[in-house]
Amino acid sequence: MKQKETLSNTQLKYDQEGDDHAGWSSETPMRPDAFEQDDELKIELIQKHFKEIMQILGLDLEDDSLKGTPYRVAKMYVKEVFSGLNPANKPDVKLFENKYQYNEMLVEKDITFYSNCEHHFVPIIGRAHVAYFSSGKVIGLSKINRIVQYFAKRPQVQERLTMQIGNELKSLLNTEDIAVVMDATHLCVASRGVNDTNSRTGTAFFSGKFEDQNIKNEFLNYINSSAQ
Repeated sequence: MKQKETLSNTQLKYDQEGDDHAGWSSETPMRPDAFEQDDELKIELIQKHFKEIMQILGLDLEDDSLKGTPYRVAKMYVKEVFSGLNPANKPDVKLFENKYQYNEMLVEKDITFYSNCEHHFVPIIGRAHVAYFSSGKVIGLSKINRIVQYFAKRPQVQERLTMQIGNELKSLLNTEDIAVVMDATHLCVASRGVNDTNSRTGTAFFSGKFEDQNIKNEFLNYINSSAQ
């Protein structure tokens, strides 16, 4: 009886942490041996285990529609939706001299991203808005999108994702003057639990000049303005 109560309390703890959207670290929790297995072996192992999950659920894996699903899911996990876990997939970013001497705020808004909640492994779908002031170097606009996508393609919490993008841009551009705002729909809220399909979650990262309220407001006004 005590064993069942302990298990029940543990399960309740996990449920509460997941529903509260808890997160504890700005770094993605990774084991030291995370990349000792290559992608093909990971796909093979995930395929095997996902097949077992489907069998436990009672699905008929002899059905033509389902027999390839374990492989497809495994490949999707490793090569697509969680590809940002592997540092080998980090975007190769080249910086350029700020030859135009553009010293105003540069903003890249409405970057669509898809991530997955690390508590339930269901999608987070949203938009990122990024801005910086050049310290002498500029980055290609598409590379900002790629950095957002790289960190999004991990099991995530939105707070950590926002910080990872902000800190990466600070390091790459050698500037403190970075802003990141993200708003997203979490399907762990929309498709389960409270089943709230209308709410969105917002997070922000402001450093350097963006801690000045006037500059922060300028950025926020711009990303909230409608395109003409």
